[in-house]
Amino acid sequence: MPLPFLTADRAFEAPGETSDDVALPFDDHDQWRRPYRPGPWRVGAAALLLLLASFILLAAMIIAFTGAVPEACVCLGLAVVLIACALRLLRVGAWVSRHGLRRVRFLVTTTVPWDRATAVRTVQQPVRWLGLPRTVQGQALVLVQQGGEQLQLLTDHNASLPVPGGGLRPGADTVEAWGDEYRPVSSM
Repeated sequence: MPLPFLTADRAFEAPGETSDDVALPFDDHDQWRRPYRPGPWRVGAAALLLLLASFILLAAMIIAFTGAVPEACVCLGLAVVLIACALRLLRVGAWVSRHGLRRVRFLVTTTVPWDRATAVRTVQQPVRWLGLPRTVQGQALVLVQQGGEQLQLLTDHNASLPVPGGGLRPGADTVEAWGDEYRPVSSM
């Protein structure tokens, strides 16, 4: 069963091209897409949540067979919440389309149209390690908006890292290519 939110869609490459040769590898640019694969930390955490939810569903079934329906409903509700959390965790990251750039976090989604963006670039700065309060020196892909406000999209130390130890380049290059394609040219 294909799960399109887990992989970056590379179906529209020419026969001799690799994914590195094609800057915008998607056929439909109006659809929101994550231009990189989710990182192994994020996929592993979601898999553990789904495993826990399966055990809770099994417990709910056993509890329901014993005749304690309200308690089984509580277990069922908890399992549904865990499944929803796992799916949301897999959606976290930077998404692009012709309309703009979207930063999806666990509870909040921020969308910036391309006409409000002045630059998409990689910078050296302190970044949070796996979303924890501890910061380390690293690279971050930031979207600079009109007025100078910066929106941090990806870092080389967060759970969206496409390749462990592989750096930020694969995902950052693709997001920057989308920005170069659809961001209006500023006349200075």
